[in-house]
Amino acid sequence: MREYCTLDTHTLNDWLSTPQGVYLLKCEQALFDHGVADIFGFNALQLNLAEYDLLRANRMPLRLVAGNEAGVQVRLDMSEFPFGEGSLDLLLLPHVLEFHDHPHQVLREVARMLRPGGSVIISGFNPRSLWGIWRVLSSRTHCPWRGNFIALSKLKDWLALLGFEVVTGRFTCYAPPLIKKRWLSYFNFMELAGDRWWAAWGGVYFLQAIKHVPGGNMIKPKWNEGLVSQLLPRAPKLNRKISQRTKLRQK
Repeated sequence: MREYCTLDTHTLNDWLSTPQGVYLLKCEQALFDHGVADIFGFNALQLNLAEYDLLRANRMPLRLVAGNEAGVQVRLDMSEFPFGEGSLDLLLLPHVLEFHDHPHQVLREVARMLRPGGSVIISGFNPRSLWGIWRVLSSRTHCPWRGNFIALSKLKDWLALLGFEVVTGRFTCYAPPLIKKRWLSYFNFMELAGDRWWAAWGGVYFLQAIKHVPGGNMIKPKWNEGLVSQLLPRAPKLNRKISQRTKLRQK
């Protein structure tokens, strides 16, 4: 058990500088790069982790990092965002929800800020994994173990209630939460085989959800009844004459 993460890491950023955090970032950066590359629009926002550019593969003209930490471009309170309704096309939440006292309130704000058809991409620690087991066994006084790991099924229910549809999901970080780099390298085979043999046991889940476009009533054109009454009888006659000529030619 000594090999597991027991460093005195008081913030997530501190923990991400450890060998285990570097391993997680390498896995997640690849998923974020792939996930954001083909999402188009004008305004994209990453929440927290300002030291890491998770929007680097996206091509929107405005890409910002916001949060309550040093280095962000927009300083804000995570329970109330200073962005207008429907003003964003893409939102990234890298490990935001499990370290907030009211994660559902954060998602409500996400739903408010995204335009219809906009995307949210979320990464979170999977409680049903080796990482989740270690959290149960640890003292939960240091990051990331003191976070509230949210089950993927619960997160999907929250998103559905807010009008989102999950379109993509992946797991990553299949190696056990070992602190030494050489041990993480030794278990690299688990990362390669994880998606095939134990896909739902990854230490981190990654999903993309799209905000539904609200339904509406179809607007029917206002027809000119007089013109319609004149046009309708003529078309069948014309079609009938053409059909008769075709038959005569075939004979």
